[in-house]
Amino acid sequence: MKFMKLGSKPDTFQADGKCIRYVISDLATDVTIIIGEVKFHLHKFPLMSKSNRLQKLVLKASEENSDEIDMVDFPGGPKAFEICAKFCYGMTVTLNAYNVVAARCAAEYLEMTEDVDRGNLIFKIEVFINSSILRSWKDSIIVLQTTKSLLPWSENLKIVGRCIDSIASKTSVDPANVTWSYTYNRKLSAPEIIVKGGMKYQEKIESVPKDWWVEDICELEIFLYKRVMTAVKSKGRMDGAIIGEALKTYAVRWLPDSVDALISDVHSWRNKLLVETIVCLLPSDKGVSCSCSFLLKLLKVAILVGVDDSAREDLMNRISLKLDEASVKDLLIPARSPQTTIYDVGMVHSIVNQCMINEKCSQDLDLGKNDVGCTDFVLGHGSLLSVGKVIDGYLEEIARDPNLSLASFIDLARSIPEFARPVHDGLYKAIDMYLKEHLSLTKAERKELCSLMDVKKLTMDASMHAAQNDRLPLRVVVQVLFFEQVRASAGVQSLNNNPRDASRSATNTEEEWEKTAAEDCNSIKKQMNQTKIKEGEFPKNGKFLKKDSRNSKSGMQLLPSRSRRIFDKLWVVGKGHGENKSSETSGSSQSPTSMVPGDTKSAASSAKHRRHSIS
Repeated sequence: MKFMKLGSKPDTFQADGKCIRYVISDLATDVTIIIGEVKFHLHKFPLMSKSNRLQKLVLKASEENSDEIDMVDFPGGPKAFEICAKFCYGMTVTLNAYNVVAARCAAEYLEMTEDVDRGNLIFKIEVFINSSILRSWKDSIIVLQTTKSLLPWSENLKIVGRCIDSIASKTSVDPANVTWSYTYNRKLSAPEIIVKGGMKYQEKIESVPKDWWVEDICELEIFLYKRVMTAVKSKGRMDGAIIGEALKTYAVRWLPDSVDALISDVHSWRNKLLVETIVCLLPSDKGVSCSCSFLLKLLKVAILVGVDDSAREDLMNRISLKLDEASVKDLLIPARSPQTTIYDVGMVHSIVNQCMINEKCSQDLDLGKNDVGCTDFVLGHGSLLSVGKVIDGYLEEIARDPNLSLASFIDLARSIPEFARPVHDGLYKAIDMYLKEHLSLTKAERKELCSLMDVKKLTMDASMHAAQNDRLPLRVVVQVLFFEQVRASAGVQSLNNNPRDASRSATNTEEEWEKTAAEDCNSIKKQMNQTKIKEGEFPKNGKFLKKDSRNSKSGMQLLPSRSRRIFDKLWVVGKGHGENKSSETSGSSQSPTSMVPGDTKSAASSAKHRRHSIS
């Protein structure tokens, strides 16, 4: 810490209790200066020789036949006046970062200028501030902290502005040239010289990080911190990521961990101001430089402390630009009264909608430049795939809420475009969880809920689970089983014909699934002719045995009893009495095979000797 000594005479100020100060001298004191509750018994001549204001006040007191002068509004209080009084007497005074602002304001009040005496206190303090204080990183921060209690004097004397400019300038210094630290109170040591093989080498010291300064300014009060960060940003030399890190560090330093402390009457106003200040200081790149996790945590706090709508919407817009980085845990924003749900689903829905609008705008720009289709856009921007995955996980989590309405669940699920959800396993888990927690759903509601899911986009594991899921509507189970059998047999056929196309046949597109009824009929006939089993090869234990080992190495496949019953009714459409039973079993929905004309004859001709199954 820098310091400056003024005067050469010994300090003869003495105290008589807490409220009396006097100077030991052969001469009797002739004036009493009252500063707050403290009385200073001093001599007129030394004070009047340095202070223009004291000259006027002493003259006025003499005219009133009084030897007391009361300075009610003296800046800095008794300690600051004592520094000025000692300087008038020529006694030794030490100035440092902690008292220099108070001394400067007191000297200004007393009008201790060069017009009164050459080399007066104001001049000497200004030299100390400009040559030492403002050149020191640590002292600049300390002095800036002391200015708060001396407003508006410190502001009018431009001490606040000069300190802020000094700090902001030093933050943009090349880290390689940084040799100081405030928080850790350390100075980087000079690199040691080491000798190897008779040659001298300079040992490499640990490099200073670019964000070395972010913790140092965290001790500043919120108004001063805002001004410092505004100055740092205005210089235009600081990377947005470092500014984001600085704001995050400040938030962690001052925002309490507990919800009760956040919303307490004592600190709620301060916490609200803190959040609004951090939001307004966020980099202008709309949050790209800040992590999505930090923005979502800030949003949760903003909701709790009740920030204004503009700050909350700003945060939501920034989050929508980085939604692909979010986690399910971060998205679990607690709902506030009068909402009855556990989490604020509506707010997440708004963020997702804004995310889709942003992606659409970006896509339109890409389409205008490159004429690229939607699929190419997704392949070039995998962020949407991450968004779809995290929203499916979020849906599974909120599905546990018994107060979550079906409409809210469906609306949020549909906000993700189809091309951002190539696999529906996550969506299936969310739907299954909703069905499990909401047992009172009607048949129509269960059907509407399951319509969100495309069974053709389920993996083998999810399909096997769905085939045994009693919570799913029967029609959905039939579709799952039918498609899995079609896909499996199509894969075997494709491997026999062209191994390179196996992957394509395993993931049928929407167009392949929606072929005309005549094409479906021919395809199913071929598949059924290729995979045949005898009725005796379907034992009671539910294990499906295929003798054609050339097409399958597994040999056995486990089907649930419910699925066997479905297939029993699904493949007897050729029998006279089987068609009606199959229709009744599936309710109002038709199985994929019952819609194909011409199967009755083919199935009836061989029903006497064997059953047909798609494997």
